[in-house]
Amino acid sequence: MQIGVGYEFIYEFPQPTPLLLTVHIHYSRASDLVTADHLVTVPSLLVTGYRDSFGNWISRIVAPSGLIRLSSYAVVNDTGQPDLVCPDAIQHPVQALPEETLLFLLGSRYCETDRLSEIAWGLFDGTPLGWGRVQAICDFVHDRIKFGYEHARPTKTAWEVYHERTGVCRDFAHLAVTLCRCMNIPARYCTGYLGDISVPAMDAPMDFSAWFEAYLGGQWHTFDARFNTPRIGRVLMARGRDAADVALATTFGPNTLKNFTVSAVEIVQ
Repeated sequence: MQIGVGYEFIYEFPQPTPLLLTVHIHYSRASDLVTADHLVTVPSLLVTGYRDSFGNWISRIVAPSGLIRLSSYAVVNDTGQPDLVCPDAIQHPVQALPEETLLFLLGSRYCETDRLSEIAWGLFDGTPLGWGRVQAICDFVHDRIKFGYEHARPTKTAWEVYHERTGVCRDFAHLAVTLCRCMNIPARYCTGYLGDISVPAMDAPMDFSAWFEAYLGGQWHTFDARFNTPRIGRVLMARGRDAADVALATTFGPNTLKNFTVSAVEIVQ
């Protein structure tokens, strides 16, 4: 199957302002691109880029004062298969984990392992190791947290999500990631496109989605505590410790976001 994905941001800047943009499809999906996801700016601006420490592609621009439009559209090939489920995937002892996974056991900006460790062990010490434990964490977060865009705020942490019991997709991911790390399971935050493919359409404007990956059985596996069911058509954009590492736009000056749209739709041929 093919999926058309894209976005449009319209900002207003009172003065020339540098931006970092994490808006590109992840390099692991590069071979799936039918058309490239070029960043288009209006007015036309110089765009440079680099790979961050997680391998994500970051674009750099300097926005002029006034209105600026940032957009992209791409067509992506997809298997059309739901997220892989591997119930026999094992949990590795910490001493046996690859070095590159150890960072994802540690606390981070939105994932306070120190504050939630005792709670996590009280909740999940009796669950089966491996896939079953991560699924138990997803079940808990899915059942405990009420979704609502009105509950979103950029400073909300996993500790606050746990106590307030409300949030958006990034909050579900942050809490699940934190609980996994507390239970010695490497977990990393993911962001990307997830359209309403093979599921009833949501009665709300589309946004980018957040989920997470846990390291089990020698590889990273996709989990989604918000929907808590395998989904079709995820298009990964970026991975990191938490949302602070994969912010869509980091602006180094005052600005107003005037408009924001996202789309991810199956292309019927």
